Amino acid sequence: MTAEQTIDGIFEPESEDRSKIDKKLKYYTASQWQLVWWRFRKHRVAMIGALVLITMAIMGIFANFIAPCKITTRDRSYIMGAPQMPKFWDHKGFSFRPFIHGIKTKRDPVTLRKLAVVDPETRRYIRFFVTGDKYKMWGLIPSSIHLYGLEKGILHLFGTDELGRDLFTRTLFATGTSLSIGVLGVLTAFVLALIIGGIAGYAGGMMDYLIQRITEIVRVVPVIPLYMGLAAAFPKEWSNTQVYFAMTMIFGLIGWPTLARRIRGHLLGQRGEDFVLAAELSGASAGRIITRHLLPSFTSYIIVDLIISFPYMILSETALSFIGLGLRPPSVSWGILLQDAQNIRAIEQAPWFFIPAIFVVVAVLAFTILGDGLRDAADPYSVTQG
Repeated sequence: MTAEQTIDGIFEPESEDRSKIDKKLKYYTASQWQLVWWRFRKHRVAMIGALVLITMAIMGIFANFIAPCKITTRDRSYIMGAPQMPKFWDHKGFSFRPFIHGIKTKRDPVTLRKLAVVDPETRRYIRFFVTGDKYKMWGLIPSSIHLYGLEKGILHLFGTDELGRDLFTRTLFATGTSLSIGVLGVLTAFVLALIIGGIAGYAGGMMDYLIQRITEIVRVVPVIPLYMGLAAAFPKEWSNTQVYFAMTMIFGLIGWPTLARRIRGHLLGQRGEDFVLAAELSGASAGRIITRHLLPSFTSYIIVDLIISFPYMILSETALSFIGLGLRPPSVSWGILLQDAQNIRAIEQAPWFFIPAIFVVVAVLAFTILGDGLRDAADPYSVTQG
């Protein structure tokens, strides 16, 4: 093996061997979270799922800016209109600026209803960072700037509903609502699971027995009928905000048992370890032992369980809102938007009403794929190096 001699007369390994040594040293001295990240980023499908969810979250957070109008704005000249796709060329030739064709109305000879039809002879150019409906970003920052718009009128990327409201705008706000209910519901269930599962797993004995019986009672209750009964019990005079938080609390109060049992199992297996005994002998309290020593030892598994819980929360909210027992108009969620797509007329005349269902399917699949990737990355027996 060739080598280069230093001034001190000490031989150094070749650069290739040095890089291998540095790589191994970096791997064996890495923290738990670094190892999880290195394994996770090699899971390409899970990375795609994470990017999809991040994109959806950004769409929901900045819905006021991205949307071309408010959720209540009506375009009376384009009721139940089909999605408008931006173009760069037509029979008149190519254009560097994206545009859509204009709209003109005519009457149906049978029903005498006004119909919106495309006028291929006119162009309506798309502009970016335009002034439109006023809004308050996150309820705090007043603004009227929107990401895109037309020189005159509204661009309907997903079409319009029966009242002429822009479906793309309503889908953006619905995405933020449904995802936020999932996040708050999972966080509520997570806090309850940590407390209940931590007490059961560390205390053991009669306390563990009583908690497990309560957990079994909650687990055997039919979920959907219980959701329906509690949602139907909401007072009619409640505002949409009150209903929103009530649904979030219901999802959290019912979703804790599975995670609590897993936390209990981990604590039962580790409470006899030497590091726990050392903490007890040093005078640490039970709460400190659980939060500072036991729970961090399997934090990665808890995160995986949390990610997997999101699809159930989202599907529950969507199902309740779809049948009219969840959120109520004028609030918007995926379930509320899908209410317009539950009859034959919508299937035949306005298939774009099903676009929110695509968001539901994509979100559930993304969470599932992300959970699988995190589960693989959190496996302590994985030998994949960063």
